[in-house]
Amino acid sequence: MARIYRLLTEDDTAAFCHKVSLALSRGWELHGSPSIAHDAGRGVMRCAQAVTKEVAAGYTPDMKLGEQ
Repeated sequence: MARIYRLLTEDDTAAFCHKVSLALSRGWELHGSPSIAHDAGRGVMRCAQAVTKEVAAGYTPDMKLGEQ
């Protein structure tokens, strides 16, 4: 077993909530609090949320985390 980690990011829109909700529906668990920051270059707010998941396969750097 291995615990894998992803950092989900997106503009501060419903798309961010959908991205996190999809990860949760696939067995990922929230890790810590969400973050929000201003992207001055684009003039938008950006959100981030860390998630983790236990997987049966061992971790390898080439695994597609979003497909786990």
